[in-house]
Amino acid sequence: MSDLASSPAPAPVLHGAKHNVFILSMAQAVNGSSGPITIAIGALSGAYLVPDHLVLATLPVAIRSIGLALFALPVATLCKHLGRKLGFASGAFLGIIGALISCYALVHMQFKLFCFGYFLLGGASAFVQQYRFAAADQGNDKFKSRAISWVMTGGILAAFIGPQAALRTKDLLLPTPFAGAFLAMAALLVLGILILFLLKPIPDTKSGAAHETPTTRPLSQIMKQPVFFVALLCAVSTFALMTFVMTGAPLAMTHHGHSQEHAILGIQWHVMAMFAPSFITGSLIVRFGKIPVIAAGLLLLILCALVALSGLALWNFWVSLILLGIGWNFGFIGSTALLGESYTSDEKNIIQGTHDTILFGIVAIAALSSGVILDSFGWQAIVFAPLPVASFSLIALVWLSLNIRKERALTETT
Repeated sequence: MSDLASSPAPAPVLHGAKHNVFILSMAQAVNGSSGPITIAIGALSGAYLVPDHLVLATLPVAIRSIGLALFALPVATLCKHLGRKLGFASGAFLGIIGALISCYALVHMQFKLFCFGYFLLGGASAFVQQYRFAAADQGNDKFKSRAISWVMTGGILAAFIGPQAALRTKDLLLPTPFAGAFLAMAALLVLGILILFLLKPIPDTKSGAAHETPTTRPLSQIMKQPVFFVALLCAVSTFALMTFVMTGAPLAMTHHGHSQEHAILGIQWHVMAMFAPSFITGSLIVRFGKIPVIAAGLLLLILCALVALSGLALWNFWVSLILLGIGWNFGFIGSTALLGESYTSDEKNIIQGTHDTILFGIVAIAALSSGVILDSFGWQAIVFAPLPVASFSLIALVWLSLNIRKERALTETT
């Protein structure tokens, strides 16, 4: 049984659930800070290791996304059997190994080993991605949406902790740049493990009958639902576009005359924008609904593209990255909440794992192609991508909304 229950609960159980949401938020802040560190210095470290093959500079970040994709389903299964406390802690331990390998590889100029370290860091990030599902599996619908947002607010601290740790420790092991940041990452993950051990087990409040007769549908049947398809499409669109633009941004900024410090700070502002709206995203979903919030996120991604296409000044980069982050927040949190309508509690592990496997597989392609397209066609080609992709996802949202209205109308007439 998982440490965190998925069913609505009486007051004492709800209190325990709120405690766990707070702990998960703190774990998101500490363990989640590894994400901004790996993104902020991943491509820059790649360029340092293979200066004659800059097209490969973003390969470590892409391999991190591959690790995310390949670990997603096993992580869901592992957390089901070990419980989320031990499961999440093992993920942080995997991150410590990945950080130390990445540090060693930088010092000894071993690009392939550095990529392997990033692969392990991607696996560790797959555990962090499960934090939002741990929140979504508790309480009633109103509590679930807010719980997802509360956990994601930990990313605000991560957005500050990660880049600041990178800036303050990147030269710790000079003459090797950036290696010190991975030692800082390992130390943060040790702290994250200690935080995760504060999670409390939540007793399952389902009836005995519900336990005796679990009902699960075939995976193909669940995936054929319009709500599953659109939730996955919008999650993929927002996350892949965010990764595609964010991965190439540090290299593009330095290429167009901005400093490494400005590039890292740009990622910090971006990641803060990814998580800062989480204070209100859950409430917006409760008030306006999941589909309108997702649509707002997609529109912000389109606006991000327009700002980035308008110039190469520092403000163009930073404002577009901020809009990219806010758009990701609305689109991804809304899509996660929408996905919850497609499965039952007995189906959650396989669906959540399958969802993230597909999601991060496509995100890995986006991260890898970002470096190739940036090297071949430039920054303008990168930031044009949100225009058609987000527009297509908006059309799919309209189709789902009309489909839901049609089903409601049929239900009312019968």
